[in-house]
Amino acid sequence: MNEFKYCPVCAASLIQRADEDEGGKLRLACPEGHWTHWDNPLPVLAAIVEIDGKILLARNAAWQEGMFALITGFMERDETPEQGIARELKEETNLDAQQISLVGVYEFIRKNELIIAYHVKAAGTIRLSPELLEYRLLEPDQLRPWRAGTGHAVADWMRAQGLAVEYVERPLLQTAQAEPALKA
Repeated sequence: MNEFKYCPVCAASLIQRADEDEGGKLRLACPEGHWTHWDNPLPVLAAIVEIDGKILLARNAAWQEGMFALITGFMERDETPEQGIARELKEETNLDAQQISLVGVYEFIRKNELIIAYHVKAAGTIRLSPELLEYRLLEPDQLRPWRAGTGHAVADWMRAQGLAVEYVERPLLQTAQAEPALKA
């Protein structure tokens, strides 16, 4: 969460101000009216990456052992979401996006994010960026989505493939077998 304290225009200490036009919602704002912190959700791109019929999941270097996720990242200025997910895929895995299809758009209120999820058919040789430590290639029916964030995208994609969806109750994706847990 961003902790803004001062107006970036005049350096005055920010105050909590009720926005009358939006039902009194409190927002951080400059007392002189120069600036308002809207705190809008951040768009995040997520890819259900398919390689030769299997789904790629990767473990971030900051995560504990056994936790894996979809390939995700932030959009950059002057790119479409499709260009962004293709760029993230290339940067993080060295794979080339061959086909990109929108799965859906999902709220992730806890992190103030809006997830734009894609199914990406990819090709190439996997070479992970330093941001990622290891990967798994799973059969699609081994995925077990959680009930938030990217888990909704995985569940929707699985249903579109005619696969049964079995949710886990904690914020993890996991495989049906004794595979490690997969964090979304």
